[in-house]
Amino acid sequence: MTRLLLFFLLALMAGQALAQSTGDLTGRVTDSKGTGLPGATVVVKGTNNGTSTDATGAFTLKGIASGNVSLTISFVGYATKEVLVPLDKQGDNLTISMTDDSKSLDEVVVTGVFDQRTKMESSVAISTLNAKQMQLLAPTSAADLLKTVPGVYVNQARGEINNTVYTRGISAGSIDNANGYYYVSLQEDGLPVTNVNLGVDNYLRADVTVARLEAVRGGTASILGTNSPGGIFNYVSKTGGQKTEAEIRTKFGLEGNGKNPYYRADANLSGPLNAAKDLTYSIGGFYRTSQGARYPGYQMNNGGQARGNIVKNYATGSLKLYGKLLLDHNAVAEFIPSQSFSDPKILSGLSATDSYYLPNISVPFPINSGETRTFNTTDKIYNRDRSIGLLWTQDLGHDLTLTNNFRYSNQATTVNTPSVVTPISTTGLLFYAIPHLLGRFGTYTFTDQTNGQVLGTVTQSPNIINGQFAGFNFTPGANNNFPGANVQPNSLFFLPMFYQDTHIQNVLNRFDLTKKLDNMSFTLGGFYANTLVDRVGGATDAGIGFGTIQNQPHLTNITLTGFDGKTYQVTDPNGIVDVGRDGINHNHGRQEQIALFFGHSWKLTPKLNFDYGLRYEHTHHTGYNVQPVANPLRNDPTYGGRDGNPLTLYDNGGGTDGSPLNFDQTFKTFSYTAALNYAFSEHYALYGRYSNGRKSPDLTYFFALNTPFLRDNPNAFSQKTEQLEFGFKVNTAKLSGALTPFYSQLSNVATVQTFTNADNTTYTPPVQFARYKTYGVEAEANYALTTNLSVRATATVQTSEATKISSWISNGPGPQDDVLVSYSGNETDNNAKLMLSAAPTYTLGKFLAQVNWFYLGDRQANVSNAFKLPGFSQFDATVAYDVNAHFRLQGNVNNIFNTYGVLGWVGPGGFPAALDRQAFTPQYVQANPNAVYATQGSMPRAYFLSAVYKF
Repeated sequence: MTRLLLFFLLALMAGQALAQSTGDLTGRVTDSKGTGLPGATVVVKGTNNGTSTDATGAFTLKGIASGNVSLTISFVGYATKEVLVPLDKQGDNLTISMTDDSKSLDEVVVTGVFDQRTKMESSVAISTLNAKQMQLLAPTSAADLLKTVPGVYVNQARGEINNTVYTRGISAGSIDNANGYYYVSLQEDGLPVTNVNLGVDNYLRADVTVARLEAVRGGTASILGTNSPGGIFNYVSKTGGQKTEAEIRTKFGLEGNGKNPYYRADANLSGPLNAAKDLTYSIGGFYRTSQGARYPGYQMNNGGQARGNIVKNYATGSLKLYGKLLLDHNAVAEFIPSQSFSDPKILSGLSATDSYYLPNISVPFPINSGETRTFNTTDKIYNRDRSIGLLWTQDLGHDLTLTNNFRYSNQATTVNTPSVVTPISTTGLLFYAIPHLLGRFGTYTFTDQTNGQVLGTVTQSPNIINGQFAGFNFTPGANNNFPGANVQPNSLFFLPMFYQDTHIQNVLNRFDLTKKLDNMSFTLGGFYANTLVDRVGGATDAGIGFGTIQNQPHLTNITLTGFDGKTYQVTDPNGIVDVGRDGINHNHGRQEQIALFFGHSWKLTPKLNFDYGLRYEHTHHTGYNVQPVANPLRNDPTYGGRDGNPLTLYDNGGGTDGSPLNFDQTFKTFSYTAALNYAFSEHYALYGRYSNGRKSPDLTYFFALNTPFLRDNPNAFSQKTEQLEFGFKVNTAKLSGALTPFYSQLSNVATVQTFTNADNTTYTPPVQFARYKTYGVEAEANYALTTNLSVRATATVQTSEATKISSWISNGPGPQDDVLVSYSGNETDNNAKLMLSAAPTYTLGKFLAQVNWFYLGDRQANVSNAFKLPGFSQFDATVAYDVNAHFRLQGNVNNIFNTYGVLGWVGPGGFPAALDRQAFTPQYVQANPNAVYATQGSMPRAYFLSAVYKF
């Protein structure tokens, strides 16, 4: 009996063991077209049993208990998916199709997070745009795509490049276009496009090779970004799949309110390179040529890029080799003379489609060393980028993953454009002082270089009082007829030949080592950057043109009939004065950064997650600046210049290299952040985050130390940002979005001024430190009203204040009468209280229609709150028709109502007073309500027709 009972118990235990037996579950994860997705994560829901798909998208889960199994599948750029696998289907080879939909908060992101996770799980404010969404737009520039991101200000008025982007009021200096990306990081595939603030967007173009855009505001940007506490904008490239695919886009347009042709072609080809399909490629690019929104008489934009990658997937990781070649010529829009501070209007005779560039000329000019270079206006801003990189991801086992991203880039920008184009009076002292004509007495005759018309004369003579020299007189001729008299009488456009040749070499590397445990993960990372910059020009010009105040200005031929009876030629055959000027400056420097960061994410409960991060950064700047020494013979009346003829004044300039001014500065900064994310359910979550970030000066700051005094008194300081944000996220079948109240403070912003003593030496009054605060709320929502109609909307409501800001006023030589003026309590300049966007989309079968509405509220023009730049709306429209599964036709109209929305300005008074925007006060505006100044506005209406073919 005992033996029988023992046998029964053993049999029962064996039966239970059989009932609880485990096995394997196999399957394949694909995109909507059936292409395998390598690297997708497949996890048994509620457990730590998970794996990643191989090069073909296949996976095997081991140790699966008998019974129904729920799987959670996630992949970067795709909505996370849950699949219930019944017991009777577990022997089948499953196929799980994923959806690429960035409207969902279940989409996995890689930017601003310590490990890959969904937007719902992440405790950062992040927005994404996928390739389908970007295809519906006709952006002016890569930055133009960011207009739909809440909390982000974009000024794209200058065109393809030289845009300004900032977030949450962290914007000191943005009104001058000089600090376009100073507080944010513009990235390609997880690394900065370039690591110095020298024309950052010169080297980024969004084309058909971009898979998606991930935009992080604040938060972890201070830890995972490079010296960029304001945000990270990461343009992620497409990679090849398991079958060959191609996409070709052609676009024809009419810019400049339907006047100026635009032609562009994009292409991308991708697929496997071997039978195993674990080696894939993706290659593509674009070429574009256009007369631009403001046609200068030659192509405003012409050039393109080629970029691609090869990916090798293997059992425990992957290698991606990638590269880019960019060769692109771009012009940027200048400011347009306007009137009325309350309701700016372009002056009569001018328009929003005008260009104030130099005409098509080619001017040789000397460089200090004896070298001669040529200023070619049709080269415009010539940008080149040759880069190569390697991304390695390796599973080290024991839930330990290593990722290393390396890139080398050789970049260059050569600028052949005018700069600070403003009216300048021919009867003013500066017209003659700047090109060294002061004291060359006689009658100057101005003739239109294009049509030969005499525009007028001005006689320069000494002002003699009681037999003593008391200054200069400038007497206009009785029959003067300079165009643009309503802008400024007896005036011409000041068109300096701004030449700059910059070469940048970037070595960038970032590594992340991540360890995952049951309920937490640790990330240890590092970043290294070594950037070498050599720049010729940038602080000086190579000559000056004076052009008629009109669209496509005509240069003037200037002659001088001297009181000595001789006739002097002031301009060269092109119409350029003072070729070579006082010589060309030269900057050479290296910026080296070493950073270590640490992140810890801890799932305290199934619903509550805590994460924090730390970053230490060491930044070292070394280099030298060389200022030119002007030719001492240039004012000698017997000096013949480079051609040996004393009667040609245009070639008397030039200079030699001065003594190098060396600099060597080091900055050490520490940043940190912490956050909690609570998931009420799979549909609702709440997070809160505090961040404290530091921003070291950029190498460009030290390039401005161009005197011994400034070199010895650099007054360079790290700035501090603090941000507090709370986000409520929702993700349901019809609605996904986030509501994010935030507070940000930017402090320790140094205001360094340089004044002159009575003996012409310079001094710096005590440095003032500014502090700005901004608080507001960001909202973003995607709502499906019906199966055919959906809407995406964003809103930013904010208030920004300069809580502490002062500036010195120099009343005379020396510090004894300097006055400190406080603007504390004023609104921060260039920060809109309200930014809105809405994009309803209607689809019906093969037809799609979308309207994009953007609203930018009014902004203070400067820190003294002299006047406000008015708010404005812009409407864009898209219609598309899918002829078949492979071919689409699409039409776009940008700025349907041709709104001229003011985005920037320069002051009244012509050159150089117009450039000091902060000097204009409310009292000046009240006393001079009809003063002529200049504005910079949104792009004029444009029409585009695209054809897209995919296979």
